[in-house]
Amino acid sequence: MPDLLTELTALPTAPFAETAVLDFVRRLAKARRFRVTADKSGNLLIERPTRSTKPRLVLVAHADHPGFIAGEMADPRTVKASFYGGVKSSFFVGSRVRFFVDGGDVVGKVTAVELDGNRPTGATIRVPREIPAGTIGMWDVGGPKVRGQKFHCRVCDDLAGLAAGLEALDLSSAEKSSAPSAVLVTRGEEEGFIGAIAAVRNKQLLRKTDRIISIECSSEQPYAKQGDGMIVRVGDRTSIFNSAFTRYLGTRAEALAKEDPAFKFQRALMPGGTCEATVFDAHHFMAAAVCVPLGNYHNMNTATGKIAAEYVDLRDWRALVRLLADVCLHHGDFTGNHATLRTALAARHAKFAKYL
Repeated sequence: MPDLLTELTALPTAPFAETAVLDFVRRLAKARRFRVTADKSGNLLIERPTRSTKPRLVLVAHADHPGFIAGEMADPRTVKASFYGGVKSSFFVGSRVRFFVDGGDVVGKVTAVELDGNRPTGATIRVPREIPAGTIGMWDVGGPKVRGQKFHCRVCDDLAGLAAGLEALDLSSAEKSSAPSAVLVTRGEEEGFIGAIAAVRNKQLLRKTDRIISIECSSEQPYAKQGDGMIVRVGDRTSIFNSAFTRYLGTRAEALAKEDPAFKFQRALMPGGTCEATVFDAHHFMAAAVCVPLGNYHNMNTATGKIAAEYVDLRDWRALVRLLADVCLHHGDFTGNHATLRTALAARHAKFAKYL
């Protein structure tokens, strides 16, 4: 089991309460001698030092996952908690929540859910002892474990994506390349890309010349199955992404597959949700996206109607790391437009124009 993937996904996190993940990333960056910059909203940019003035590749992943934040105790055995993120209300009552309390975790059971329309915003949770206000709670479905080729954890979305980005940056830094690369770690994605929106508005971490790849764990689709490879994601529920950059990712994936038949990838529109590439595309950045197919999206096992661990296929995850590391090294070859496609089209026209 990959160490970085295991360590990251074992950490507690929730929207606007990503401290444990961000601290881990800072320590990792210091150990790797990467440059760390934070904006006023707490997003982090982890950058491989370089003197290059070429356009920079920025891999983006978010540090949060749907979760609870403990509020005041209603009585010695009942805590009221806010909930952030998209989980259907039918999954709440009777499900267990693990609070990450200093000195030992505390597990409770949801007895009631609060709604804003159809969206859960809080819960009443029965607990064996007092929970300090501000404590993170996550569904009690266990930490990282491997069963065959499947990696199960309470949070794959998006800490598995973040682990892939950091692993790719680390691997590519060991190779000689003048192409500048970085990882942007965003906050509050599960409440509507709050950190990503802040990153484009703050204008502290990003440059307009950046080439952005959003990394996600996206709900498995009938035409995009686990085990069939990582996915070059052409779009999401809301938008489609930069055509030229998406094609470039596809050509790099094809080159890897030709070099190694064990490398598998897919190209698909993943409509299970909206990802941060939509935010960057809407703000006129060159944005593309990649993902791995995710089981039990947001811990919802729709077959049983119960809360369960999320899971990804490790073969897909390793392929994702491999493509990202490859692009970190070679994106300097990307023209930034469809120049290579136009050349191919022109050659095609020259060959057959006489028949028109």
